[in-house]
Amino acid sequence: MTSPLRIGVLGLGTVGAALVGALSQHSSSIATRSGRSLTVTAVSARNRSRDRGVDLSKVKWFDDPVALAKSSEIDCLVELIGGADGVAKEAVEAALTSGKSVITANKALLAKHGSALVMMAEKNNVALNFEASVAGGIPIVKTLRESLAGNRVSRVSGILNGTCNYILSRMELEGLTFEDCLKDAQRLGYAEADPTFDVGGFDTAHKLSILTSLAFGTEIDADAVYVEGIASIKPLDLVMADELGYRIKLLGVAERTSTGIEQRVHPTMVPKHWAIAQVMGVTNAVNVVADIVGEITLVGPGAGGNATASSVLSDLVDIARGLHVPPLGVSSKALTQTDQAPMQRHEGGYYIRLTVRDKPGAAAGIATRMAEQQISLESIVQKRPPASRAADPAGKAGTPVPVVLITYATTEEAIRRALDAVMADGHIAEPPQLIRIERG
Repeated sequence: MTSPLRIGVLGLGTVGAALVGALSQHSSSIATRSGRSLTVTAVSARNRSRDRGVDLSKVKWFDDPVALAKSSEIDCLVELIGGADGVAKEAVEAALTSGKSVITANKALLAKHGSALVMMAEKNNVALNFEASVAGGIPIVKTLRESLAGNRVSRVSGILNGTCNYILSRMELEGLTFEDCLKDAQRLGYAEADPTFDVGGFDTAHKLSILTSLAFGTEIDADAVYVEGIASIKPLDLVMADELGYRIKLLGVAERTSTGIEQRVHPTMVPKHWAIAQVMGVTNAVNVVADIVGEITLVGPGAGGNATASSVLSDLVDIARGLHVPPLGVSSKALTQTDQAPMQRHEGGYYIRLTVRDKPGAAAGIATRMAEQQISLESIVQKRPPASRAADPAGKAGTPVPVVLITYATTEEAIRRALDAVMADGHIAEPPQLIRIERG
């Protein structure tokens, strides 16, 4: 065997400790598969005294992560600190410019600086691997970059945030509100004290921007992703989705359209028979549609120490074997700044829930506004929730009533215009709920 691959690890949280433990526990089999041993020689973490359940007695500690990144005692840096800027970015840049390969699980860093870091890695002829940055233990990066290299991908979509999927699953199965599910998710450690990054859809958007680049050969551009979160979803929406044969999932979707590459994150109604609709709890799933392979769906743990460490290990083995491919599948010089398709041009079916005032002409007025935008309605359902029926058993005049509209395929622009007009007419008591429908 050749000399050991000396590894420096930045961050010894859940993932970092799991990685060090796995490298120790499976050292023999990893060495056999890699053709060389993999050894952690240096680490950097904020607290030296914390018990992480792994033996670090023979490892050199660095208080300064950047100094570790530059150290001659490592060949490869594993960055597990997180954050788009600050010390994580400084350390990764220092390692790359020092001629060291880098592995990172940091989707925020890649979403903001990925294209520049790829150029830096190419300039210094070193690897930049990031399997763990998207969908935890699911090998979607290598699938797009290597396994499907001979395919022309037309669409990639997925459940990329376990927190959101957990909340929506609990809301559907137990009839709970978003607020109650979020509190429970925070108690269980699935959601942060400030959950905005997750439930607002931004975490999914960062991951989607990376997948978009891999799938379509574009520069990473998280700012081009249209983003909606799940905070507006009500139990009634999940009940209606179930009755209509759908489930609501927060999806990240990137696809080729006639007007460019469309990137969007939003709650979506997906048919129950789809594989991705069966994915519940904190599990992630990614679906890819391509011209040769057809359609594939990968399902697995999207987060957690062992799942993420598994992906980091995969990248480490590649480096130990001497495998070196362009980080984004093609040379950075070949990446394109493709036109981003505006959401106004998105076409599809829509679920619209309106809280309609009980007054003469309201229903007719809403229908007229839809017709003015050439929006055809597949169905109209009046749904009085149990609480409303209990408060107003006789259906007295004046009580706003939920009305659900299901449209045939139309454009986002047409829907927005119609709903703006409906709101201006005063026919509804609160802002409308709008959920896009995927029908395949």
